[in-house]
Amino acid sequence: MKAAFYEKLGSARDVLQLGVLTDPHPAAGEVRVRIEWSGVNPSDVKSRMGLRSKQIPFARVIPHSDGSGVIDAVGDGVPNDRVGQRVWVWNAAWGRPHGTACEFVCLPQEQAVALPDGVEGEAGACLGIPALTALHAVLMDGGVAGKTVLVAGGGGAVGHYAVQMASRLGAARVLASVSTPEKAALARGAGADDLVFYKTEPLAERVLELTNGTGVDRIIELDLAANAEADVQMLRSGGECVVYGSGASTVQLPFFPLIARNIQLKFFIVYHLAPHERTRAISTLTRMLQHGVLQHNVATRLPLEEIAAAHELVESGRAAGNVALKVN
Repeated sequence: MKAAFYEKLGSARDVLQLGVLTDPHPAAGEVRVRIEWSGVNPSDVKSRMGLRSKQIPFARVIPHSDGSGVIDAVGDGVPNDRVGQRVWVWNAAWGRPHGTACEFVCLPQEQAVALPDGVEGEAGACLGIPALTALHAVLMDGGVAGKTVLVAGGGGAVGHYAVQMASRLGAARVLASVSTPEKAALARGAGADDLVFYKTEPLAERVLELTNGTGVDRIIELDLAANAEADVQMLRSGGECVVYGSGASTVQLPFFPLIARNIQLKFFIVYHLAPHERTRAISTLTRMLQHGVLQHNVATRLPLEEIAAAHELVESGRAAGNVALKVN
């Protein structure tokens, strides 16, 4: 099979290779997916750069946890009627050496989810990390029904989904922080009621102004290190900050305002969702996909052969949305 891989950590141009590897075959309980689209996420870039660990976890790594394609073979114990099914996959490269940057990947059958008719393959390659992260951040701990929600980075890969999902799942009001007019248009089109340009406006002051000094009920936060101080100011008493990312590994927070106002900080990583949480998120996402209510912002489509350019684009932060590679 055609595949992209790396055998050492480093810059995209230095370590990513293209080659022909042996076709995998599904073990018991597994399906084999003929990959059509492979999604590139920041976590893929960080792993390849060695930002999570200075040691490569396997002798050879085929990157990317997200992707979509068609099941073309099944292992023992898997119904034969799954052959030919269009699917999207999750956690393909999490704790495994074999992700989706290749023609074929074998996975436990539950990690290949039916992709509803009418959903494009490149959109399917955006669901495992961006869409599920956004949806869990909206659904967790009682959801957002009746709440005022601030989505940090509302024009980004996760934020664009989070704005839509919060709006669809009962939020009374959705605010979004954005960096550019282009991302403002994305967030507004996704359902944001109000926008804050965090690079040119004082974030906390503007959010408090928009909420008449009350603050928001929930913040969906992509960079706690950058926004921690503002988050504390923008939350109402008893409010919650749901964190799925941080630009730095160390964060300082003021203790007294947090405890005096009963502020709740909640953290999660989408790779480690509990089974019931993932089941809830996938079933909710499937219903949304079936009803065609979600916009999918695939900012860039490139062939697998340009994987280094795709990694560089994600690493730079220039992509205003998801990046997908065409494999087949």
